[in-house]
Amino acid sequence: MAKFNLRKGALALAFVPLLALGACSANGGKTEAAGADGGSAGQAADTARIKVAMITHAAAGDTFWDIVRKGAESAAKKDNVELLYSGDAEGGRQAQLVQQAIDQKVDGIVVTLAKPDALKDVVKRAVDAGIPVVSMNAGEDQSKALGAFTHFGQSDKLAGVTVGKRLDEEGVKHPICVIQEQGHVGLENRCAGIKENVPGTEILNVNGADMTSVSSTVSAKLQSTPDADAIVGLGAPFTLTIVKSVKETGSKIKVASFDLNDELAKAIEDESVEFTVDQQPYLQGYGSVDAIWLSKVGGFKVGGGQQVYTGPAVVDKSNAGDVTAFAQAGIR
Repeated sequence: MAKFNLRKGALALAFVPLLALGACSANGGKTEAAGADGGSAGQAADTARIKVAMITHAAAGDTFWDIVRKGAESAAKKDNVELLYSGDAEGGRQAQLVQQAIDQKVDGIVVTLAKPDALKDVVKRAVDAGIPVVSMNAGEDQSKALGAFTHFGQSDKLAGVTVGKRLDEEGVKHPICVIQEQGHVGLENRCAGIKENVPGTEILNVNGADMTSVSSTVSAKLQSTPDADAIVGLGAPFTLTIVKSVKETGSKIKVASFDLNDELAKAIEDESVEFTVDQQPYLQGYGSVDAIWLSKVGGFKVGGGQQVYTGPAVVDKSNAGDVTAFAQAGIR
């Protein structure tokens, strides 16, 4: 496995013993408790049962969130937590889901901050109501100011810089960075990080809710931009659609990615994709729920007021085989 190259990597490493000691797709506004097969073996904690809401910006069909949810459910089972999971890609509706959790008087809230302006008021209401909040996956730069006591995820800017450096080393001059959700601060930061190292980076916005549209938009761009020498997808399902467009158009452009799943790991092994940067979504879901539980049972504040990094970790042909088994199990 590739090792993290992080300025705060010690935080992530320090968190591992906590896990050892303790040890998705969106459904619109639907909220449900974790099932009995949450994924964690052994006896649940004997602490009082608590209720934790996780509200993400998951778009329908994005399998990344299946992995986040699996990690959250595993921690919930271990910690004797009733997990209420919901998600909506639209910021206003996500804020409504957070408000519903407040009204239900949950014991803790985990929330993603892809659209921080839409969520800042409702997150403040949660904190003012005495509900501990952990942010996850997106919005690390806004997390502390909004009142979350810690954040689990990678620095999207640092992840973008990691990709940009790799592309620069490979002599890439004109990459296309494909954003599947316009206005998502994390995705914009990824592309900005690439551009920091490769100034010729071009942004292409696509409608990530419609893979047919993603395919046609990418194909048209490849045909109209013959001097582009790399194209970067910002999530595994979108990169796999990009790979199909590259093959259908006969383009020889290099493909790189962010995030990981089983099919993308195989695409790296067969060299359809050069590499990806993995942010370990299972760990984001697991760690966030576990942090709420630790806060409730002992007043612990994981991360010491700082972000807990779960990435970036580069996966390429040299180590893709190491993660394939985990990806097939749906935890990478």
